[in-house]
Amino acid sequence: MTGKRTQVAKYVVADLFGSALAWTLFYLYRKVVLEPIKFHYAVPVEFDFNYYKGLVLIPLFWFGLYTMMGGYRDIFRRYRILELGQTLLISAIGVVVIFFLLLLDDEVANYTYYYRSFLALFALHFSISFTLRYLLTSATVRKVHDRRIGFNTVLVGGNERALAIMAEIDSMKKSPGNRFVGFLNVNGGDQLLSAEGVPRLGKWNELRSVIGQHAVEEVIIAVDSGEHEHISRIMNELEGTSVRIKIIPDMYDILSGSVKMTSIFGAPLIEVNPQIMPAWQFSLKRVIDVLASSLALIILLPVYLILAIGVKFSSPGPVFFRQQRIGKHGRPFWIVKFRSMCVDAEREGPQLSSTTDPRITRFGRWMRRTRMDELPQFWNVLKGDMSLVGPRPERQHFIDAITEVAPHYRHLHKVRPGITSWGQVKFGYAENVEQMVRRLKYDILYIENMSLAVDLKILAYTVLIILKGDGK
Repeated sequence: MTGKRTQVAKYVVADLFGSALAWTLFYLYRKVVLEPIKFHYAVPVEFDFNYYKGLVLIPLFWFGLYTMMGGYRDIFRRYRILELGQTLLISAIGVVVIFFLLLLDDEVANYTYYYRSFLALFALHFSISFTLRYLLTSATVRKVHDRRIGFNTVLVGGNERALAIMAEIDSMKKSPGNRFVGFLNVNGGDQLLSAEGVPRLGKWNELRSVIGQHAVEEVIIAVDSGEHEHISRIMNELEGTSVRIKIIPDMYDILSGSVKMTSIFGAPLIEVNPQIMPAWQFSLKRVIDVLASSLALIILLPVYLILAIGVKFSSPGPVFFRQQRIGKHGRPFWIVKFRSMCVDAEREGPQLSSTTDPRITRFGRWMRRTRMDELPQFWNVLKGDMSLVGPRPERQHFIDAITEVAPHYRHLHKVRPGITSWGQVKFGYAENVEQMVRRLKYDILYIENMSLAVDLKILAYTVLIILKGDGK
């Protein structure tokens, strides 16, 4: 962990220094080259207040942009082509923002001044930033290839496929970084790795504890790809962990195009992409959540007061209802809603509601149809427990019941739960575990197709449901 922080710090320092140097050189370029063209006389080079203000704010802006775009993620797994593409994209976005905010209001003799300013800033920032990042990344790549940096890896399966892939990786002149710490067997017969002296760490269903005990960063599944049942169970067991997952392909997978080459020197493996959305979209999604929930809590204050009065006069008891739900990575949190049921509605234990549930108050029934009871959850969004859009959070009691029937429910814990969801829009409130499982497929589809565009569609449909008052 300390090594990762040190490496991140190196990139941060390089980005701050590089952007400060680029800004200084750009400032000198304007003073020495561009301003004499504009004023028709030599301009004295003076580092004024605007320069020093930019020297502080511009590097911080670039640091924020790199953070938002994932420039400090997987710091030991970066490679030079990725660095080139990402730095090029970030430089283009950043220079456009700086240009429109700081440079577009300059008085100019002609429009070529703008073009030269833009191109000069872009060329300076990109060339300096990419050079520094290229040097850092190249040094890291060499250490990985030379086995000075490695990623603890376990094999799931001890058969011939596992033995062959381990031998292939270990024999590579340029290592992909796998440091094998042991294997887990799937059945009693796959013990070939034990004969080769590879430690057996347990069975496949002990994966989660093994990952924690051995600080595992990568799992290679050495099960025949035709054995979908085994692979599905193993993937469900790995859900919620931060490890990289790779599967050894067979010839059918290769011919069908399932195997995507990510490294010239790496072994052919199917990598299960851990990235649901690009880093910049996740960052932007959180920014939208914070801004929208802050505005909603302010603008909807009169609505909150009206609903609070309605709840208070509809039945005795508190205005708000708090209940523990399970959020991202299985962490519990307290969800807040307007109370729509009578007090002590669950004195006999956890129960799901239905459209004819006598525990729901008359005012509560209207709130549920219009989703008004969910409005206090903007506070949960602001705190970071939830998002505007995401799978609806459930209680541990019902999660346990669902996972007995559908173990892939764990996939929902990859992301923050939401006030509204695809499942909520398509299916509404579930009245029993069977309906929860049926609604689950919509939430899985959402996660597999997650994007800001999909979020906007779900929000639009949610607004329509609120306006029509036909929520289930």
